[in-house]
Amino acid sequence: MKKLGIYIHIPFCIQKCMYCDFCSFPKSEEGLIEGYVSALCRDIESRAADCLGYTVDTVYFGGGTPTLLPINEFERIIDTLRKNFCIDTDCEISSECNPATVDLDYLLKLREIGVNRLSIGLQSSNDMELRALGRIHSYSDFVSTYNDARKAEFENISADLMYGIPYQTADSFKKTLSDVVSLAPEHISAYGLKIEEGTPFFKMADELVLPDEDAEYEMYTMCTDFLAENGYDKYEISNFSRKGYECRHNIKYWNGDEYLGFGISAHSYFGGERFSNSRDIEAYIKGLDVTEERRVITPRERMAEYVMLRMRLKAGVEHKAFFERFGRDFSEIYGYRLEKYAKDGYVRQTAGNTFFSDKGFFVSNFILSDILDFEAL
Repeated sequence: MKKLGIYIHIPFCIQKCMYCDFCSFPKSEEGLIEGYVSALCRDIESRAADCLGYTVDTVYFGGGTPTLLPINEFERIIDTLRKNFCIDTDCEISSECNPATVDLDYLLKLREIGVNRLSIGLQSSNDMELRALGRIHSYSDFVSTYNDARKAEFENISADLMYGIPYQTADSFKKTLSDVVSLAPEHISAYGLKIEEGTPFFKMADELVLPDEDAEYEMYTMCTDFLAENGYDKYEISNFSRKGYECRHNIKYWNGDEYLGFGISAHSYFGGERFSNSRDIEAYIKGLDVTEERRVITPRERMAEYVMLRMRLKAGVEHKAFFERFGRDFSEIYGYRLEKYAKDGYVRQTAGNTFFSDKGFFVSNFILSDILDFEAL
């Protein structure tokens, strides 16, 4: 059977962070969560017939803060998935979680209903930096949540970190890395802060005290080196893991595999089409069609997307797999475009693979926009 990933968007937060441009908002209206979960379950049921012949091997609850759901509502979604899809016995079921939003009892029940991977949003172990980001938790809250997750027998935990944030220095980021590594999570994500339009940070950009580009690059390279020294392999541009603990769901995105997204603002890639939902929660709860965009992906677009996504991975593009998928020689199409970056050490090419070096990862967006911006496909 073909494999399928499922993404579930839970848009509720206690408070929106200063840098966040994801679709999220406070759960202010009474009954809003229950209505939203009911709409999610209807949405899941409506797609089941399209997926006969598929086995779901990854499920990812993102947000927002999925752990703001009452546990019975969380269980209702998972039960609906199990009733309507063929769920693999070894399915990776992940949930994002913010510190101070759960207690041990909640985590025990979350583990009991089938969630087996937890991604905890820390960002920094420095409380001043957390306040600057608008986070509602402290580092001690994170440690408490992490320890409770271990007590609840979560054996696959990821910690989310951020660098390039206000008031952060290379030394304070090094301490964050050391603090987190001392807890020994199986997975660590480390993202550079991006100031996105429409966020509070965007409006106050001139006032923000941010590390300069050189300092941010120092943090990036230090992160890569320090985590490698401590047994975390950098398998993707911003993701590090112990052997065997790579996030299987996210790898689907980077491999160009099929997945379905449920909920407002969720995106899907299924049956050769990409489609996404709007942010209109009222329309979604009413059962109205909130599809914002739907388009068939042309062979040219599919090829460019595959290169863009695979180059996020440490392994990069495997030439044999590229030929098997597209019937084209990767080097003939992209080789001359990559030569200058290979010469400068940003890209490495072997007989079977093309991939970014560590310094190439740092400027990967620029390089990819250059090599993919042409009509020779």
